[in-house]
Amino acid sequence: MEVPFKIFRVNQGLAKKYAQNNTQAHRHTHEEILISIKGDAEHIVDFNTTTLKSPFVSFVTKGKSHHLRPKKDTESEGYAILFQSEFVSETIFQLYHLFYDNAHIMFSNNREFERIITLCELLEKETQQEEPDYSIIRSLLSALLSIIEAKKRKALEDSSVNKQEQPFAKFLQILEENFHRPVGVSFYADKLFMSSRNLNLICNQVLQKSVSDIIQTRKLTEAKSLLATTNKSIYEIGFELGYKEKAYFSSVFKKRTGQTPSEFRKETKKLFS
Repeated sequence: MEVPFKIFRVNQGLAKKYAQNNTQAHRHTHEEILISIKGDAEHIVDFNTTTLKSPFVSFVTKGKSHHLRPKKDTESEGYAILFQSEFVSETIFQLYHLFYDNAHIMFSNNREFERIITLCELLEKETQQEEPDYSIIRSLLSALLSIIEAKKRKALEDSSVNKQEQPFAKFLQILEENFHRPVGVSFYADKLFMSSRNLNLICNQVLQKSVSDIIQTRKLTEAKSLLATTNKSIYEIGFELGYKEKAYFSSVFKKRTGQTPSEFRKETKKLFS
């Protein structure tokens, strides 16, 4: 299993090397936060190009195609943070609907951005320890994401279009309230007063995933978090997430992760012990 969290300090040399070696858009199997302290850049996300001036934060959700292209005539400095969604499952899905069609937030040199840099410095120091404490890293990352989320919500409230009213945002809100229940696509479509087909079209357009995939991803993200952070039995976790049979839950988990719940728990406990 991959380490659930990584942070890299970006300097002028690394930015230049990145620009030279990564000329094509690419996709990740993790979530990514790019924090720019100095330097201007073009960021291409799902083939839409945005010109950014520091300081800024970009949040690129797992599966999105992106390419960051630093401007050659500006000095670059910042951080790149990579993490698995289950590492902060209580936060990550709240961010998806805020960032799915606009991955960026612009900051002025104020206290909000200074707090972000302080948290990045603390995260970097902890990961450099001989035996990093992932419970501390999780808390620091959650605090960082809370600041970013609050800033993004304020920006959306101040804009002419409230993203909360869009169907996909509403779907994620309903999902967050019901993902633990044994309900399917039609339940969510009915709640949104639309057909299952139209809801699938929206989800495929935004995250390149079907409604069923997103529901299962949310369930398994929570399952991973519970396996890593609680002593609940595999049966209890499966039942809590709407799987009535332990064998079926284990089968779905292994099919999607490549590991049984027991294998995942054993490896993860090593990280958090």
